[in-house]
Formats: sequence, structure tokens, C-alpha cells
Amino acid sequence: MDQKKKNSEITRREFIKASSAAALVAAIPASGIVYGQESGRIRAGMIGCGGRGTGAALNCVKASSDVVITAMGDLFEDQLKKSYKRLSENLPKDHLAVTKDTMFTGFDAFQKVLASDIDMVIMASPPHFRPLHLKAAVEAGKHVFMEKPVAVDPAGIRSVIASSGLAETKNLSIVAGTQRRHQDHYLEVMKRIHSGDIGEIVAGQCYWNQGGLWVERAMMNWVGYKTKNWSDMEWQIRNWLFVTWLSGDHIVEQHVHNLDVMNWAVGSHPVECSGMGGRQVRTEPQYGNIFDHFAVEYVYPNGARVMSQCRQTPGCSSNVSERVMGTKGVSFTSGGEGRITGAHSYEHTKESPNPYVQEHADLIASIKTGKPLNEARRVAESTLTAIMGRISAYTGRALKWEWVMNSSKLDLSPPAYDFIDLPLDPVAVPGETPLI
Repeated sequence: MDQKKKNSEITRREFIKASSAAALVAAIPASGIVYGQESGRIRAGMIGCGGRGTGAALNCVKASSDVVITAMGDLFEDQLKKSYKRLSENLPKDHLAVTKDTMFTGFDAFQKVLASDIDMVIMASPPHFRPLHLKAAVEAGKHVFMEKPVAVDPAGIRSVIASSGLAETKNLSIVAGTQRRHQDHYLEVMKRIHSGDIGEIVAGQCYWNQGGLWVERAMMNWVGYKTKNWSDMEWQIRNWLFVTWLSGDHIVEQHVHNLDVMNWAVGSHPVECSGMGGRQVRTEPQYGNIFDHFAVEYVYPNGARVMSQCRQTPGCSSNVSERVMGTKGVSFTSGGEGRITGAHSYEHTKESPNPYVQEHADLIASIKTGKPLNEARRVAESTLTAIMGRISAYTGRALKWEWVMNSSKLDLSPPAYDFIDLPLDPVAVPGETPLI
């Protein structure tokens, strides 16, 4: 390795240290946040400018006329330019105040966004980076909207929980992209469940079964890998949905929504699980190293058992929903429906406001009123629920929550954050993949 390349690499420890140092430069007193000091507006920065990050920025501005996007950061310049073009075409000019001096690229782009004159940050980089970015944002005294999931391994979960605690001491708001928590029919059904309308919860089922996922994007990135001289690291990050260390696999990246609903209904995370899964259909190399199907049984503290399924297979039936069974009734929820059958039957008939906008409206309201809304620990526990299911399916081992949360040494971080050679980990084989 030549000295120039060696100097450009950042180890995980150095990455955390650098993010902390940059955050401390921008840190403010823990007594509270003064936003938009002269204009009364909320200045928002973006970390991660892909489709979801750009969509979240649009949702945030739609949620409040007080929001203005002032800084943007992404690893890739082409992503940054694409995002800015979409924002400029869809936002009024007075809601987009990004300049060339506040557009940043590279692995350290998040540090530069946080050092900008912003009040809150929208974080939508691949999930692996969330714990590092959240830690830096909280240390810098910024309110946070962060997409789910919030980590890909137990090490990352512990970091997010620590950041959540620090945010509480600084009176900072953290809202997560688990939008069902901000959706009217989910809120109404959950209120009734917690009031006892279905009795004691004894069982449940939740699903994110769908067809194929972004086949064209995977093929395009694979061609780019072969023809544009991308490094392993660049291809993996551009193809992050299909790479376990970046996405957590689709049980974590997608199915976390449904598992979050089940934890919400029960009022607790599970205490153990046993899972299985595999890679039967999506076997080509452009699909990285993730599975294409999972099935996991979770056991909750009261003995209730929840069966979980998720699948990404072309040509198959779709089902994205949750069912909770109690001693007095059954609830059913999905993206467009909420109802209860039994002694206290109920059906939600009003149209829910757009939850992707509402989650930002709730965050902004908490900032304006000075009443912090902190969802970080809750979404961390739901993310770990999904991670635990993945680990069980990958290894073929039944697992206890206590072990995964407190004893697992699994940390999927790469050796350095640079465009390095980085062989892809092999696809997991249950019974052979080690439990770490």
C-alpha cells in the first residue's frame, strides 16, 4: 500500500474519534436549542442524499413552512447532484438555501454538515453508518430525524442507546422513520389494544412478503462494478441494500416496521427467538450476500409467541401487515387498514394524514415547543429484534435477548472507511456460520 492511500484510510476507531471531535466543535449548551435565531426558521441539513434522504427532506419541508434545507452531504458526488436537482425542482426557492459551500462529499461529509449552521439533521445514509452519525449529531447538539433501521449489529445498537441517553440530557429530539407510530389508524388501534379491548395478548403474526426488489438497480450497479473500475467498497455501498454489513439484510432494513408494531402492541421487546431463512431465488452475485426469505418465531415476556415472515421473491403474493391475537379479540393493521374484531369491535374509517409527513410534523412541533420527543431507544430495540432474528436464521441457533443485547461481540464494521479492496463476506450457512 502506498503512503498516500494509507494516509487516506480511516479506521473505525479513528472514524468515531473524528466524528466526536467535529461534533464537539459545533456543540452547544445542554440547556436547550435556539433555532433560526434571526429568521425564526428551522435550518435542516441532510446526511445521505439518495432516494429516501431526498424524499425525507421533501416530507420535512411539507410538514412545516418554517423548514429550510441549508446543507447536504453524501459519499458520492453524483448522488448529491441528483438530490439537489430533485429538491430544486420540487421546493420553493425560499426553502432551499444550499450553496456550493454547504454541499459536501466523502466519508467525512457528515462531519461537515454537522459543523454547518443547522438546527436539525435528516440522516438517511445506509443503516451501518447510523450509530456513528447519530453519536456525532447528538454531541453537536442537533435535533435528528433518522431513517430506520438504526444499526446492523449489536455493537451499533448499544451506541444508539447511549446516544439516546445523551440526547435526553441535552433536551434534543430524535424521531425515527418508523412512520406507523405516527399514522392515525395505527395509533387508534394501539390505544384500544393498550386499553384492553382485545384482552391479554397471546399470539401474533407479522409479514413483509413482497416481490422482487430493484432488479434494475442491482444490474446497473453490477455493470458499473465491472466497467467503471469501482473498488469493492464503492460497489458495496452503491449496492447497499444487498450487503449485510450495510443494510442488516432485508429482515432488518424492511421488516423492522412490522416487528416494531408487534413490540408496540405487546409493550415490550421479545426475550428469545428462533429463526430460519435462506437464499433460494436471488442467487446471482449482483445481489450481494443477503437472504431472500426469513421466518422467525419470537417469544415475549408474557409467553406470547409471534410468527414473523419476510420475503423478496419475484412472482409471489404480497402481504405487509400485522395481526395481534388476544383473549377477547383480534386486531389487524396494514398500511391502509386498522380494525379489531371481538367483544370491542372497531374499524378505522377516517383517512390518515401522510405518515411520512406527519413524523416530521411531530418532530418539528417538539422542537418549537421545547418538549423533546426521543424515539431512539424504542427504535433501537425494534431494530435489535430484527437483528436477533437475522443472527438466529444465519447461524441456525435459538437466541436469548439478554445475550444478544449484552454479550454478543458481533460488529460488522469494515477495517477502514475508504475505497478499498473489501471481499464480500460469504452468504451465511445455518449450522456453519459462527455465533459471535
